[in-house]
Amino acid sequence: MSLPNDPLSDVPRTRLERARARLATNVGHGLPISIGLILAVSIVAGVLAFVFLNSAPPTTLTMASGPPGSAFRLVAEQYRKILAREGVTIQLTASQGSRDNLSQIAERKADVGFVVGGESLGADAPRLVSLGSVSYQPLMIFYRGKPKVLLSDFKGRRLDVGLEGSGAAALSQRLFEANGIKAGDGTQIGHAPSEVSVKALLDGHIDALFAMSDSTPTATMRQLLRDPDIHLFDFVQAEGYSHRITFLNRLVLPRGAIDFGEDIPAQDVSLIAPTVELIARESLHPALSDLLLEAAREVHGRAGLYKKSGEFPAPIEHDFAISADAARYYASGRGFFSRTFPFWIARLIERILAIVVPMTIILVPGIKIAPAVFRWRTESRIYRWYAVLQHIDRDGHQGPLNQAGFDALLHRLAHMETAVMKLAVPPAYGDLLYDLRGHIAVVRKGLLGRRPAD
Repeated sequence: MSLPNDPLSDVPRTRLERARARLATNVGHGLPISIGLILAVSIVAGVLAFVFLNSAPPTTLTMASGPPGSAFRLVAEQYRKILAREGVTIQLTASQGSRDNLSQIAERKADVGFVVGGESLGADAPRLVSLGSVSYQPLMIFYRGKPKVLLSDFKGRRLDVGLEGSGAAALSQRLFEANGIKAGDGTQIGHAPSEVSVKALLDGHIDALFAMSDSTPTATMRQLLRDPDIHLFDFVQAEGYSHRITFLNRLVLPRGAIDFGEDIPAQDVSLIAPTVELIARESLHPALSDLLLEAAREVHGRAGLYKKSGEFPAPIEHDFAISADAARYYASGRGFFSRTFPFWIARLIERILAIVVPMTIILVPGIKIAPAVFRWRTESRIYRWYAVLQHIDRDGHQGPLNQAGFDALLHRLAHMETAVMKLAVPPAYGDLLYDLRGHIAVVRKGLLGRRPAD
């Protein structure tokens, strides 16, 4: 049974309502409202961060690769196995080579793919990004007949440059233009599949084959290197090509590198090669970008015939800028959570942090300043009445008062006192409230001392 003077004796008896009443008596309504607003803003910030960061990475990725048996296809298979360990499935789509890969990515048929440097779809192409270069892609020209010194020596010959859409076809066209070779000047330029063009070269139906490993099986290229009637063109002007066509590099196939016992090739051979870039759509999730670059480091990081250990992947860009996520990876590596935990756990932690961090950033300082905001709001409710009180006091001392003016001032003062009596403030601010009431009494006493004579 509550005491008669218990301030909570007349509130409803449910637990929730008793708690609300006690909270209102102890701290008033301002502080809970302030904290509630801060909490609401924090939740909204957390939700926006969660949505903005797209924190749930997809578990399926589509990669454009080359024809079956090509180097691109074989490398893509390695990527698929590596990402499968992290629970990400790579779906491979066949293509005719580098340019076809780029078209598939631009047309949203694939998320990522291998593209030979120098490829571009023009200014009107959708915005794509590079994850960096992962390897060199040498152009090899196999030919029959007497040795050729210059590329212009192939003018008027029967040439095959691989399927349209392959890296070999695109680069060959660039080289033909640089050397004044074009269809109609006696040069026959074909676009047959690799198995057809290789047989045609071996049978003498064509004079030269321009091949890259994006569209030509590696085993086929080794077969041609071992044929005594087939020669590998030596780019004696390789250094010049690398200066004139900036995406090209000069490489050297060392003597005996293919077969020491048979001394293949029988001398050092200069080659020209663009780099192969990993191209993706701009919307690629940062987590998948990291995984792809980790796979690239595992697949391409070892020393090879044309590269040193650790040379690839590298932030080498040509027609497409390095993505912000790839630039971060090259600068600082994979994130702490990705290095420490399995992929799905790391993503879960990052999703939780995407909500918790923004809320914490707002809540911690918000909770610290909430008491100050609450005090300011409470004090302002009291202090604003002093302006009214000062006006009444000043009006009461401006010259002699008549009865009507005196009654009007008393009425204003009574109205103000009634409003002040209804103010509900926490006990901690009671001194300010009672000071105000005392000052109202002082002004009333002074006003009554100037009552007009009857």
